[in-house]
Amino acid sequence: MKLASLKQGGRDGTLIVVSKDLTLAVAVTEIAATLQAALEDWQRTAPRLNAVYEALNLALAGVAKPSPPTACTGVCERFAVDFELLAAPLPRAYEFVDGSAYLPHVERVRKARGAEVPASFYVDPLMYQGTSAGFLGPRDPIAVVSEDYGIDLEAEVIIVTDDVPMAVSVEAAAAHIQLIGLINDVSLRNLIPNELAKGFGFLQSKPRSSLAPVFVTPDELGAAWHDCKLHLALTTHINGVWFGAPEAGVDMQFNFAQLLAHAARTRPLSAGTLIGSGTVANADTSLGASCFAERRTVETLRDGKPSTPFMKFGDHVHIEMLDRDGRSVFGAIDQRIEPYPV
Repeated sequence: MKLASLKQGGRDGTLIVVSKDLTLAVAVTEIAATLQAALEDWQRTAPRLNAVYEALNLALAGVAKPSPPTACTGVCERFAVDFELLAAPLPRAYEFVDGSAYLPHVERVRKARGAEVPASFYVDPLMYQGTSAGFLGPRDPIAVVSEDYGIDLEAEVIIVTDDVPMAVSVEAAAAHIQLIGLINDVSLRNLIPNELAKGFGFLQSKPRSSLAPVFVTPDELGAAWHDCKLHLALTTHINGVWFGAPEAGVDMQFNFAQLLAHAARTRPLSAGTLIGSGTVANADTSLGASCFAERRTVETLRDGKPSTPFMKFGDHVHIEMLDRDGRSVFGAIDQRIEPYPV
């Protein structure tokens, strides 16, 4: 099934079920007012939400008379999806941790500065704690104080968990992956070096990120979801020009079960925790990039210096994943970079 949130009902939005083709939706507040509430009682809410999803798709196809499914005690009124009115599926989350699972990206970045990849990177995931108090919606602008910060996108796949016990095994972790989506993990590259030099990690260089319109359950992805990886291309356009379409299921050193188990090694994870894959990148550079830092690194290795600048105010970012039949799976992240008024 596919789930989203409307920009109404407070900070956490209003949960809706969205049709497979992303055209129609149904509000499901009588099942769960918000996606966070649904995740906290997932064993009860998921079957009821799925019943609404199935009925919505049947009605859309004209297979069944559009009567309200049993999950709704009142009339389940369908309405057209307007992406401008959608918040992030989880407008805020208790936790967002982001990995760096694509080692071709790590290897190139380190090679460009003359450094070797430590052996531990191949057996122990890189991960940091990101901002989760608020996520931008799929059509919200990315507001930044200054272009001098080095504005970058990072197109990634994410998973969403139910409650995960501390020290969960990799084998058991897979069952805690309940939803899958896309994220633009916004980075301010020129602020990163000084922050990392302090030896205490990211803060100012990692502002709020953006989420694609809908989250989907693993079964919705069919054969594209296996080995706890999403085997589809993640396509990015900048100002309408193709930027990259690396395969998300290729060159992923750590799958999502491994990333989840790593995050939960010394603490339990609350329902609604987001775990990111890190920037999707392939060894095959002809497939393009999912961030400007990656492209600039390839240019540095090839030419001795980068030639592509970071993003400027007015630039347009479009991130989307299509299934093998060319249909949008999650809807698109479609945003402009804007100056933040100070």
